[in-house]
Amino acid sequence: MTTVFKNVGVVGRSDPEKISLVLSDVVSYLTERSLGVMVVDTLEKSVEGISEFFSIEEIGAKADLVVVVGGDGSLLQAARTLALFDTPVIGVNRGRLGFLADINPDDISNQLSAVLEGEFTREKRFLLNTSVSHNEEVVSSADALNDVVVNSGTSAQMIELELYIDGIFVYRQRSDGLIVSSPTGSTAYSLSGGGPIMHPTLDAMLLVPMYPHALSSRPIVIDGNSEIRIDLIERNEIESPVTCDGQVKLMAKPGDTVYVRKKPEELTLLHPNGHNFYASCRDKLRWSNALVS
Repeated sequence: MTTVFKNVGVVGRSDPEKISLVLSDVVSYLTERSLGVMVVDTLEKSVEGISEFFSIEEIGAKADLVVVVGGDGSLLQAARTLALFDTPVIGVNRGRLGFLADINPDDISNQLSAVLEGEFTREKRFLLNTSVSHNEEVVSSADALNDVVVNSGTSAQMIELELYIDGIFVYRQRSDGLIVSSPTGSTAYSLSGGGPIMHPTLDAMLLVPMYPHALSSRPIVIDGNSEIRIDLIERNEIESPVTCDGQVKLMAKPGDTVYVRKKPEELTLLHPNGHNFYASCRDKLRWSNALVS
């Protein structure tokens, strides 16, 4: 059958025990269809029968589609690079939740075949860019698909911060920190912190205080094009980790400023036909026990 993709990248966790069989199935299936298969170099010890491996950047630049084998964490890690190339991404779930990775590893041939033949839905997901500034000079920066978290880095110790949105003062707060989430991340860490679920197509960002020392502090949803500025008060006694998707960590000192903005490049995420965001919430987040006919 005709495929709408010719060069397909394969990326995932370098964990031979948990995903090697699924990786082999994916690579074998793609090879059997006479497609160009580009396996990321971090999987060199996990995939047999492949003579050439590629960096994630090379895959992003040359592949028409990237299949991510693993859990949501694997997809998050790949997305931060692949979004720069606007390379479509689809996930094969080998993690616990698999909220972003839709393909069932037990049904790879049917589901992946349909996608390769053009039977899929396409979504755009925006990413967040964060930077840490000291004396108005940027000292570090990183991207996130789910969330940027500014926190105390230690249990039972609060930090004090001031929040500004588009240059307008919002509040001063003592808390364990602040979660800045994209719509994609609203079903991740911010959900555990009491934040609302946002549909992934919304152009909005979510701010969720972490254990604030105030009865009236609540999550707020703001326009997706806003600039968020978080000033870490100088009298704080500890440095604050700034984590992106729970995977990349920057450090901010007392007196530093953390900025969070929407990143210009977006992730193109593919789903098999029939994907339903609300069904995913019911099935994977155990959202409501109501029977659905």
